[in-house]
Amino acid sequence: MAATQSGLSALPRGRLAWIGGGVLLVAYAVLWLSVSYDPSLITGLWFLPGVGVIGAIIANTSGTGGGVVFVPVFNALRELGKMDIQPLQVVGVSMCIQSFGMTMGALRWTDRLYHQPVPEPLHSKVRPRDFFAAAFAVLALSLPAMLLTQRLTNFDQQTVLLSYKAFSILLGLSLIAATWTVNCEREEKSELERGDLFVLLLLAVPGGVLTALFSVGVGELVALYLFIRHYPVLLCTGAACLISSVSVIVGAIWHIDAGTIQWEVVLLAAPGAALGGFLARPIALWLGARRLKTLDGSWIVLSALYLLWLNTN
Repeated sequence: MAATQSGLSALPRGRLAWIGGGVLLVAYAVLWLSVSYDPSLITGLWFLPGVGVIGAIIANTSGTGGGVVFVPVFNALRELGKMDIQPLQVVGVSMCIQSFGMTMGALRWTDRLYHQPVPEPLHSKVRPRDFFAAAFAVLALSLPAMLLTQRLTNFDQQTVLLSYKAFSILLGLSLIAATWTVNCEREEKSELERGDLFVLLLLAVPGGVLTALFSVGVGELVALYLFIRHYPVLLCTGAACLISSVSVIVGAIWHIDAGTIQWEVVLLAAPGAALGGFLARPIALWLGARRLKTLDGSWIVLSALYLLWLNTN
C-alpha cells in the first residue's frame, strides 16, 4: 500500500485521471464491439448522454453515487412510458453507467489527494492514510454484504426503499442543520477519529445491502456521515466516490452475468457519466464546503421524497 501511494504521489497533477480515462475509453470501445444493441432504440434515447453528465456531476460532487440520480430518473421514464426498463434492469444499468462516472470521479479526487493546496482558514488537509483507511475499511464489509444480497436476496424491496429513503431524509436534514449551526465556524477535523471509523464500519453492511438493491447506498451513507462530522470535502466526497466506484464495478458483474443490462442505455449514458465525473471535482471545489453540503443535503432530501412519492402512488 505504501509503495502504491508513493507511486501515485509521484505522478504529475492530473496524470492519474488521464491514465484512468484512457482505460475507461478502451473499456467503452470493447462494449461497443462486444454487446448487442438495437440501433433504432439508441436513436430514440438520444437524451441519455445529458442524463449521464448531470447525474455524474451530482454524484461525484456529493460522493453519494449516481444511483441517487439514475434510479429516480429511469423510474420516472418507465412510469411515463419513455423506456421499457424493469426495476432490476434499472439497478443493473445504473451500476454499469456508474462504473464509468464514479470511477472517473474517484480518479479525480484521488489525484487531488496528492496535490492539495495550502488549506484556507477553518479548512484542513486530508492525510492519504485516512482517505484509504476509510474507503477500504468500508469496502471490506460492504462488498461481501452486496454480493450476498445480490445472490440470496428475498427482501421486500419497497419496504427497504421506504425505510432507506426515510433515513436519507433524516441524514440530509441533519447535514443542512449541522452545516449552518454547529459546524458553521468550526475548523474541519484534520484526522480521521477512531470512533468515526467504527461508525463507518457499522454503516458498511447495510450500505452494501442497499447498494445491491438500488445501486446506491454505501457511498451516500459514508459521505453524509463524514459531512455531518465536519471532515474536509476531499475526504467526505473523495472516499465515498472511491467506495461507490469499486462497489458498482463489482456489482455490475452479477447483472452482466444475469443478463439484466439494457445495453442501449449504458452505451448512451456512460460517456456522459465519464465526462460528468471529470467535471465534478472542480465544480465541488468552486462551490465551497458550505454551499456544497447544503446542495447535497437538499438533493438527498428532495430525491428521497420523490422516490417515496413514486412508490406510494
